[in-house]
Amino acid sequence: MSTSVIARQSATIVPEERRPEFLPTLFGRSLMIVAENAVYSFMERLSPLDYGGGFWDYYEHEGKPLFLAPQSRSRFRITGEITGFQGEVSAEAAGIIATLFGFSHLSFQYQSEHLSEGYGRLYAYSADHPEAAEISQAID
Repeated sequence: MSTSVIARQSATIVPEERRPEFLPTLFGRSLMIVAENAVYSFMERLSPLDYGGGFWDYYEHEGKPLFLAPQSRSRFRITGEITGFQGEVSAEAAGIIATLFGFSHLSFQYQSEHLSEGYGRLYAYSADHPEAAEISQAID
């Protein structure tokens, strides 16, 4: 009897030449600026001790946009007032958390298939992430 292991496919960084279409595809053209700023603002609130702005990577999975993640550090302490979670996560997990908060927050203000589909896709992806427990605790 043999067992096969299926490796989890990770998200990949969007190449520079495709960055211009990432935000409109993820959030929709009408919400891309508002949504991008919401994600940055949530990161400031989630990690006030470690996040102070900077360049962000864009991540996709299976050709679909997923989330934004800051490049400024490899790890972030999540200690902000909007979540009861206190812990340290990778930059990728911090980006997933901030992007999920952005999707959720904006979905109360705007009716958009981009927001609901993006949230669902990212939430499903985060369930198989190596830091799934921390992500789940942080958004709960």
